Formats: sequence, C-alpha cells, structure tokens
Amino acid sequence: MADIVKQILAKPIQLADHVAKAADDVSLFKQECAEIKAKSEKLAGLLRQAARASNDLYERPTRRIIDDTEQILDKALALIIKCSANGFRRVFTIIPTAAFRKTSQQLENSIGDVSWLLQVSTPANDREDDEYLGLPPIATNEPILCLIWEQIAILCSGSIEERTDAANSLVSLARDNARYGKLIIEEGGVVPLLKLAKEGRIEGQENAARAIGLLGRDPESVEHIVNAGVAAVFVKILKEGKMKVQIVVAWAVSELAAHHPKCQDHFAQNNVIRLLVGHLAFETVQEHSKYAIASKQGMSIHTLLMGNKNTNNIHNEEEYEQLLTSQISHPMGNDNPSQMQSLITALKTQSKSTPPQSTHPPSQTNHAKTNLNNPRPKNHHHHHPTHHNHSQQHGSSSGTSDKVRESEDPETKAQMKAMAARALWHLCEGNVTICQSVTESRALLCFAILLEKGPDEVQYNSAMALMEITAVAEQHAELRRNAFKPTAPAAKAVVDQLLRIIIGTDSDFIIPCIRIIGHLARTFRATETRMIAPLVQLLDERDAEVTLEALVALTKFACTDNFLHINHSKAIIEAGGSKHLIQIVYFGEQIVQVPALVLLCYVAMHIPDNEVLAQEEVLMVLEWATKQGPLIQDPSIETLLFEAKVRLELYQSRGSRGLY
Repeated sequence: MADIVKQILAKPIQLADHVAKAADDVSLFKQECAEIKAKSEKLAGLLRQAARASNDLYERPTRRIIDDTEQILDKALALIIKCSANGFRRVFTIIPTAAFRKTSQQLENSIGDVSWLLQVSTPANDREDDEYLGLPPIATNEPILCLIWEQIAILCSGSIEERTDAANSLVSLARDNARYGKLIIEEGGVVPLLKLAKEGRIEGQENAARAIGLLGRDPESVEHIVNAGVAAVFVKILKEGKMKVQIVVAWAVSELAAHHPKCQDHFAQNNVIRLLVGHLAFETVQEHSKYAIASKQGMSIHTLLMGNKNTNNIHNEEEYEQLLTSQISHPMGNDNPSQMQSLITALKTQSKSTPPQSTHPPSQTNHAKTNLNNPRPKNHHHHHPTHHNHSQQHGSSSGTSDKVRESEDPETKAQMKAMAARALWHLCEGNVTICQSVTESRALLCFAILLEKGPDEVQYNSAMALMEITAVAEQHAELRRNAFKPTAPAAKAVVDQLLRIIIGTDSDFIIPCIRIIGHLARTFRATETRMIAPLVQLLDERDAEVTLEALVALTKFACTDNFLHINHSKAIIEAGGSKHLIQIVYFGEQIVQVPALVLLCYVAMHIPDNEVLAQEEVLMVLEWATKQGPLIQDPSIETLLFEAKVRLELYQSRGSRGLY
C-alpha cells in the first residue's frame, strides 16, 4: 500500500516543483505567477508530507485527490509557460486575467484536499485538535462521500473506540440509503468492517456485523462481501463469540443469503449450518452425537430411538413402527405430560449415557430462489437483532460453553434462536443439499418444539424455515421420503404442531403452516386424514389470503398428481368441503373463486358418484361456471372444468338430487 501511494504522489510532487521553478523565469504577469508559485510550493510541501506518511494514508480518497491535484498542476504549468514566452510568440499570446484567478483557486482547493487527507488519515489521538474535520473542497458536489471516506479511514487507523463509533455511523448510512451502502463497498469499507468484527470489542463487533448485513442488499454487493472473507469471520464468531454478537451475525447471514443465492453454498461449506443448528438446539433438545448432522449412512432420530433399551425386544418392522408411534403420537394430545415432552425426556436420559461428540461439517452445493411472497408478522421479518447483556465463552459442539450460555437471560437466548432459525430459513431456500443436511440433524425436532413453546418471532422463523424445507421436499421425492416419512418421530411432531396452529386460526404465522401441510400432501397415508378437516374449516375464514392458502393446500391433496387423490377427495367432502366450495365459487372474492373452482373440479372428477355432490347440485355449479368468462380465462382451467362436468354427467342427472 505504501509503495502504491508513493508512486501516486511522485508525479504531482515533480509537477509542483516544476511550476515553482518556471514561475521565476516569467516575463508577463509576474505578480500573479508569484502567487501561483507560493501555492505550488505549499502544495509540494504537503505532498511530500503525504509521501512520508504513506503507510497511514487511506488509498481511495488519496487516488481521487491526487488525480485532481495532478490535473490542476498540469494546467498551472501550462499557464506559467505562456507567461514566459519571448519575442514573436509573446505578441500572439492572449492570457485572460481570469485564468490566474481560476488556477489560484484550484491550487487552493488542492491544498485543502491534501490537508484534509493528512488529517483524516491521522488517528484522532495524534491530531493537534479534536475538532470536526469538515468537508474538503473535492467533496463539494458529493458531501456524503467525504463522510464515508472519513469513517472508513477511522476504521483503518483509529482506536477500538473510534472504530466502533465509525462502524455505527456506517450502519446509519447503509440503513438510510441503498446508494450509500454501495458507496461504502466501492470505497473499500468491507475489509476494515470484517477486521473490526474479528478483533473488536462486543459493541464494535456488533456494529460491524450489522453493517455487513445492511450492505448486502443485492447480488453484486453480497458477492463482494463474500470475496472479502465474510464466512471465515462469521464462523469464528458463531463458534467462539459472545452471544450478543452471534445474534447479529446470524441475522447478517440471513440477509446475505436472502439477497444472493450463490452465497448459500459458501456459508454451508464453511460449517455455518452445523453451528446454527447447534444454537437452535441449545436448551431445546439435549445435545447428543446421534442428533448431529448425519453422515453418509443417513443417521437420523430413528438411530437414537433404536438405542433405547426398549428396542432390544424388537423382532420385526411392525414392532419397530409400533415403538416409533408409541414414542411420539400426538404432541398436543390430552396426556399429561405430553407425548412430545415424554420423547424429549427420553432423549435427554439417553444422551447422558454417551458423551457429546463433534460432527463433521456437511459438504453443500445449492441454489436459492428470490424472496418469496410470504406473510410477515408485525415486527418480525425485517427485525434487526436487539442488544442484550451476556457473557460467552468457547466450547461445546456449537463452539461455546454450555455453562456460560446457560447464564444468559431468557430474552437473549430466545433472540439467538430466532436469528438462527431465520438464517436457516434463508439458507434452505431452494437448496436440496442444505435441506437434506438440516433434516438429518436435530433441527426438525427443534422446530417442532419451538413451534409449540417458542416466543412469537422464534415460532414464525421456525415456521418459515420449515416452509422452505418442505417446499424443496415437495419437488424432490428422495428428500421427501427420507425426511418426512410417516413413521419419522420428528416429522410427526412437526405435523402435530402445525395442526395445532391451524386449528387455532389466530396465529400470525398460520399461512406458512398451511403451506407446509400442502407441501407435504404426498407424504400422508390414506388413513392419515386428520389434516383435511382443519383445512376445510379455513374455507369459511373471512381473511381471503388464509382461504386462498387453504384452497391451494387442499388442491395438492385432491389433484391427480397425488396418488391418494380419491381418498383425500372423499375426506374433503366428508369434512363439509363441498358446501364451502360452492359458496366461494358463487360469492367469493375474485382471488379465491378460481382456486375454489379448481378444487371443486378435482373432487367432482375423482368421486363423481358421491351422493353429497348430487345433493349439493355441484353439476349445476360447474355448468354455471362454464358461462363465466373471468373464471375460465386460463385454458387449463377450462379443460379441467369440462372433464369434471363430463364425469359428473355420467353419474348424476341434471336437476335431480339423487343418483342414477
């Protein structure tokens, strides 16, 4: 850096000396040239001072200021040479007096710029005074750039306290304006911020991590941050840092992953997934080697249950499934204590017999989708991590001592879980490999427990993470079969908690819960119909968005792609779905009319001989729909409507409520 700055300064120093020397030989405008000489000499002295302090100079403003200074000295030298012309050339040389005033002012501006550069590159403790530096002339057209330069220069050379304050100033700038964030990145602010996050005190680390999260607002910015080495710094903090800082880091990871899909792979390869799951699992489930992210053999919670002494008497697959069912049937059932609590107690008891072991970080490759049109609860989705007092040490599978973490106040622990869940949510978006790693870890059971008892933000972020995981599982049969098989205890626990929330209908995050059930529609057995009735009841919901999501979820149960579509269609009718669907098709808002018609068509097409459909005169509803242009604008819907109508006509007479 010092050598680069010296090279930048060499030419303007030579030019300033040349201007001063040439001014001694002028024959015209001697007084004006003497003024230019004096300012050139002063500027040369400042430039030499800058060259001596090249180790401390901040490169970005140095380049711009020296480039401008060099151009001004070039013009000054040309003007001085005109004044030294002799004989015939002097007669034809016209030099306006305004040129001297302009050149003199430009040299004065350069003196101000270089003086400011020397001041801003000097630590505050070494300055002669602590007054505000002010704006250099070069920043007249863009004052904010000067402020950014000043704060980044402090980050590079200031004390810990000064760097902490500078990071906080950059947080304010990045939060207020996306363009300011781009300028901070362009002017080299990322590297000193990461250095502060790595080496600073708690407040400084927190400010730096928050600034990094705010700067990553677009793929290009996130790419720059990733290339600067953000993963290594964040992993170290998540493993060894104070929980107060870990909260902000987890939030920053979620922001970067949400705004640039490719960085998911980078974080995953640097062990972030395991560390986040460790934070999620702390005091949620007892840490145990068999809960860790599975190895190539696909270790799961089944392995843990197989370690229970009751499994010694298992002789066949049927008895094994009975054991699984007995371990966790209905977490929200009437038993006291609950079945989920019994499972957790058994898991904790089992874990005491085996010492915790570290796990190997999973190897990840992935992609992600852009930000979803997801419901957001009040003060949740864009919540910035709050500040809490705490103490944190190194140790445990997530890198911190359990004893130290246990001393944290409940609010801090809850905030840590909320941000860990938020980070996992965005890291799992559209990513098969990461979703597989998360589902093979203890994370699914954690999500189920946190959906039951966690604070609102923890519950919401857990639901959103599950929604992204199940959205990927819906498109990938292997992940769906492995992670959400009907007999898997963690999957059963998740479903039970989702149904509890849906039945309650007053949750801020009911919509992601409905979507999760829809994503899992192909995993349920023919006898597993308990999720149909709660979804049907939501068709009577006044909130059109909730009704729409319920319709979409039920359609995934009843559509032809679902192998058990006949069973599910019958369950929808038995739960009173036809009455609600007819009502919505006739009188519902436009946003729900078409989805309701689609679901009604699937049900009518799959069970056309159903007596309830005849009694409710569904055939008449479909005939009416064929005449409603807004409902059949999509050719695929028109085709589906025609097929359903033909099927019904085979079994039911027009105008009759009975069957043939």
